[in-house]
Amino acid sequence: MRAVMLPLPYRIVIRNALLLFAVLLTACSAVPQPTPGEQLPRHPVEIEIKPGVHYPIDDVLDPLERVNRRIYDFNYYFDKYVFLPVVNTYRFLLPDYAEKRVSSFFGNLGEIGNFVNNLLQFKPRATGITLSRFLINSTAGIAGLWDPATAMGLSRQPEDFGQTLGHYGAGHGPYLVLPILGPSNLRDTGGFIVDTTAYTLLGPPSWSDEEVVRTGLTGLDAIDQRHRQPFRYHASGSPFEYEIVRYLYTKKRDLEIAK
Repeated sequence: MRAVMLPLPYRIVIRNALLLFAVLLTACSAVPQPTPGEQLPRHPVEIEIKPGVHYPIDDVLDPLERVNRRIYDFNYYFDKYVFLPVVNTYRFLLPDYAEKRVSSFFGNLGEIGNFVNNLLQFKPRATGITLSRFLINSTAGIAGLWDPATAMGLSRQPEDFGQTLGHYGAGHGPYLVLPILGPSNLRDTGGFIVDTTAYTLLGPPSWSDEEVVRTGLTGLDAIDQRHRQPFRYHASGSPFEYEIVRYLYTKKRDLEIAK
């Protein structure tokens, strides 16, 4: 019997799904223990908590909190020992001007997802602005390396499929912490899978049959996104950083969906 060979885009999606599954298994395994003095000093819990007081940060549904906290710790170690060293090397090698061109290029590609999700939510003004931004930046901005659309008053209208699901009434579902990716919930994780599949089929991973080219573009995109994200794990010094991140993420998504 002859083996059936799937088309290249579907093979890429399946490969990425298997890689994500492997990362999930890794994250749920034992997390390295911190060496003495490695953790930043934190405020004692006693000075933060008052008996009998209800705190809104506890109002987020988190039935998998024990697993989520382990993944949160895994993300801290991965970020500290893998991701941030790569990002810092990237920042050292590239001048600020080049970094901005890379960010602008990938930001312009993100307008495709913004356009589709604004269209799905029947937001005609935002859809028109997004389409105009993509056309202007892809031409006058030379493949998105520059962003003249913003200078013309056409601001970005970011939307993702998680927001689209929320727009049509889908609730958060349980809170989740994804390996490497960070805070999410059941609805947004489903949206992320849809967005990632579309990116894999239409974005840089589909541009070449060469594995090196696809991997390089995808890796550069990931490095650029982390470079633009100022968040640092365990930088707050609070014993409630996990709860604060969980609460702020949930409220942030509510505001993004309501706008």
